[in-house]
Amino acid sequence: MRHLQLSIVANDYQQEELIALLNDFNPSGYEQHEEVLLAYFEKDGFNEAAIHPLLDGFDYKLAEVEEQNWNEVWESNFQPVVVGDFCAVRAHFHQPIPHVAHEIIITPKMSFGTGHHATTYMMMEQMQGIDFKDKEVFDFGTGTGILAILAEKLGARKVTAIDVDEWSIENARENLERNGCTKINVALSTTIPDTQFDVILANINRNVLLQYAEQLNKACKNRSLLLLSGLMNNDAEDIIEAFAGQDFRLLKRIDRTNWISLLFTKGS
Repeated sequence: MRHLQLSIVANDYQQEELIALLNDFNPSGYEQHEEVLLAYFEKDGFNEAAIHPLLDGFDYKLAEVEEQNWNEVWESNFQPVVVGDFCAVRAHFHQPIPHVAHEIIITPKMSFGTGHHATTYMMMEQMQGIDFKDKEVFDFGTGTGILAILAEKLGARKVTAIDVDEWSIENARENLERNGCTKINVALSTTIPDTQFDVILANINRNVLLQYAEQLNKACKNRSLLLLSGLMNNDAEDIIEAFAGQDFRLLKRIDRTNWISLLFTKGS
């Protein structure tokens, strides 16, 4: 499978904005460098004409790349994510990270983009304050399975994790095995299961969350927790309003750079 590399000259703030916009076009992943954002897309089905208006005013170029080349570059650039003394996510080739309660070891792929470190960090940070013991959890858009793995480590009884990307599912299963997980079911799917969960984790993006707001409501019990990220500061009003209309009440908001994470509970 061949890929395209979209190289955009942009500062840190512009890169965060661009990532939020480009997420709607199903990128394979990102690399963030000083003054340059690299976004990768499968060549088949790529619509440059649709993306071009988003890049008005930016200096950018497209180049075709071999999958092996960019994946090797991405893996070499992967840096651990450490959330205080609570948890850390590191690659299998990194040294163990001392003094954390939970360590997650992954084989990094392009499905885990550097641009999402802030949102992954906030999801894990919020999970520290949630009681997962004996809970049934749904991880919507699992990616590499990091949040599902952490939920099991925190005592979840059962975790259902889905994603629409085959690479993500393959990588998630690899990571589940690497971390010795036994309570997580991963599936390639666009459908939220017809059941109810105690905790739902969704680190996706604004448009998907708005599209699935009603289904997420149906998947929650009364007083279930819904933890969201993949959102930027200017998404907050629309997301809070939409989920308030689905009988969710905001419990906690945290910010990191230009990204936010929102924790809701259903009902009173």
